[in-house]
Amino acid sequence: MISPMLFEPNRPGSRDVAWCPGCGNFGIRNILKSAFAELNLKPQDIVIISGIGQAAKMPHYLNVNGYHTLHGRAIPIATAVKAANPNLTVIAEGGDGDMYAEGGNHLLHAIRRNPNITVLIHDNQIYGLTKGQASPTTIVGMKTPTQPWGVFEEPLNPIALAIALDASFVARTFMGYFKESVEIIKKAIQHKGLAIVDIFHPCVSFNKVNTYEWYREHTYWMKDHDPYDREEAFKRAIESDPLPLGIFYIHEKPVFEEEVAAYKKDKTPLWQREPRLEEIRKILGAKRAF
Repeated sequence: MISPMLFEPNRPGSRDVAWCPGCGNFGIRNILKSAFAELNLKPQDIVIISGIGQAAKMPHYLNVNGYHTLHGRAIPIATAVKAANPNLTVIAEGGDGDMYAEGGNHLLHAIRRNPNITVLIHDNQIYGLTKGQASPTTIVGMKTPTQPWGVFEEPLNPIALAIALDASFVARTFMGYFKESVEIIKKAIQHKGLAIVDIFHPCVSFNKVNTYEWYREHTYWMKDHDPYDREEAFKRAIESDPLPLGIFYIHEKPVFEEEVAAYKKDKTPLWQREPRLEEIRKILGAKRAF
């Protein structure tokens, strides 16, 4: 196994860290470093695509290829990167607001397409970057700066949603369980197809309800669960308190890259192919050379 330190950014001097002391994002960063090392992945072979938010700053603090996109747009960019170079390990990463609100529609259609990427959602049940507004997973009754009377909307259940849409791999963990989280992330990366991992973690500044202690008291690890049983997976997904952790559902099926016409006869990654200008001109209807 290679050293997790290989994924430390090689930047001399001090670095500006945007996360608050005690933020769960630090733990997720350490989990990713260990998962990459245990899988013997090389930094140059990993790409992390992120959106906007505190969670989306992860590429800033890891020695891997990174691309910071628009709010909620990590998944389509990650899909394109994987299609252009299927040999890369591609991860789309962001918070519960970035992935389930602004990026919610992209998540739905990624489940349909099934690209061979890993989607990691830092689920702290609040918007951390913009000072604590309610997110799609904020629990009922929580008071926030924009809901001072208390949240009354029913929170989104991303696990049940993903299973209902027949996602290829669905899991949930709490970053406070380090070893278990490393194993789940490893299995998600190794899975061939869209792997969705919802990661509980506290926001120590703006969410005083869902703390480290709260997650330990209100979650449990599934045992003797068959992830290939969709009906049983859905039953587990709609449990509310305590909330199950582990791999809920696996459905192995064709991936997006294998179905793309460009790869039917030629397996050469798109980025390595010579541009066929005549075909491009024909497609674009160009009348002049370029």
